[in-house]
Amino acid sequence: VNSLVERYGGLLMLFAGAAAVTAFAPFGWYPVILVSLFLLFNQWLHDSPAQCFRHGFLFGLGFFGTGITWVFNSIHVFGHVPVPGALGVTLGLVFVLSLYPAVLGYCLGRFIRSASWQALVISVPAGWVLTEWLRSWLFTGFPWLNVANSQIDSPLAGYLPVLGVYGTGWLLVLLAVLLLSVLRNQRRVLSGLLFMVVIVAGLLLERVQWTTPRGEALSVSLVQGNISQDDKWAPENLLSTFKLYSELTFSDGPVSDLTVWPETAIPAFHHQVSETFIPFLQEELQRAGTALLTGIPVLDREHWDYYNAVITLGGEPAFYYKQHLVPYGEYLPMRWLIGDALDALAVPNADFSSGTDSQALLQAAGYPVATSICYEVVFGEQVIRDLPEAAMLVNVSNDAWFGDSLAPHQHLEMARVRALEAGRPMLRATNTGISAIIDHRGEVVQQSEQFEIAVIRGSVTPMQGATPYVQLGNTPIVLLSVACLLLCGFRCRQNAGGG
Repeated sequence: VNSLVERYGGLLMLFAGAAAVTAFAPFGWYPVILVSLFLLFNQWLHDSPAQCFRHGFLFGLGFFGTGITWVFNSIHVFGHVPVPGALGVTLGLVFVLSLYPAVLGYCLGRFIRSASWQALVISVPAGWVLTEWLRSWLFTGFPWLNVANSQIDSPLAGYLPVLGVYGTGWLLVLLAVLLLSVLRNQRRVLSGLLFMVVIVAGLLLERVQWTTPRGEALSVSLVQGNISQDDKWAPENLLSTFKLYSELTFSDGPVSDLTVWPETAIPAFHHQVSETFIPFLQEELQRAGTALLTGIPVLDREHWDYYNAVITLGGEPAFYYKQHLVPYGEYLPMRWLIGDALDALAVPNADFSSGTDSQALLQAAGYPVATSICYEVVFGEQVIRDLPEAAMLVNVSNDAWFGDSLAPHQHLEMARVRALEAGRPMLRATNTGISAIIDHRGEVVQQSEQFEIAVIRGSVTPMQGATPYVQLGNTPIVLLSVACLLLCGFRCRQNAGGG
């Protein structure tokens, strides 16, 4: 076995990383990632620090190179960037993301120079969590494919409202280390016992109700217009877009208590429709006694900043401005340095301004709502900033950018994780799918098909209270991970000095 590991370790790591993607949506084979991590950690035990770096990098190439192939699709097909530019950006992103497991492997091999049971159990989960946490904010952050997202339907899901995605990821990595210990006959009984305790405790935690109903159930509708990205912004299609969304909302039976339209469902600046389409909507909504949340771009004509926004209608209008913009899609990092070169890529919508993190919550159907736009739903720490005040979560998105790829399924999976972490129902309206009503336990109650015009109707119950994760956030698990690595490094250095 060891000779096979040494001879084919690189290929094995590429395969293990690629296979790990099947643990996520749309496949949902959540045990696969446990096996993939087991193979990576077992490889590191046979490696020098330099080999740990190489094999961690190859694992990352397989993992991210398979899991985020949709980036090329978004940039080339819908961003109209030529193939060389789109391929370069995609490969560059995969390369950078692959450095995280590579650097982790090197650091563990270099500074944690011990294969003892204690060293593995303490250092490996802590190190993995810190790399994922760093990836969530370094260079604006890209927490896509955090390993715990794959566990939304596994026995570990019960930990998500308690520990969040990073704490649950810590436990998932711990399980891989314990499995490795069992197979290496290293504290086999204790490792097996701890493995079972983690699983059973997760199943028991799933039975806990962390939040309680705040009022009666609301009837809700999610409108999916399925307007192609090429047609969406064409001026000649503006009136037909207004007609489509209006008819889907008001012409098919009773209007729901709350209706949600997708990101930039109104493909015109607010001031361009503030005296025409907006008053029409207000009149229809007030006549029906209902509320609407919809995406709309907003131009600040005083400072000439424009925002990706959501407006609430049916009462006093109010706006939410997107805070976490997509780099190179909605803004250009370091424009002062490389703006001319990036402008040559002709990336659309690349000059949005960011909203502040102190915005008041939108009010809809009588309840405060935590609003996120598209990519923002992948950041758990941002969502919980609006809690426990918010009674429900709303995410509007335009997943047309992703086409027929893995991304819409992965995006929905992360929305489910946010709902479970927060203990709040989520309404997720997208342009081309997947739109979904998600309950406070992260379960999809109803969802649309992709690339179809659809209206998803159902009900949600506003919730109150706070899960442990809402109360504590990511700080405890990050501090614990830092402390574990410092302790393990100190003990290894002590043992080396004593020898």
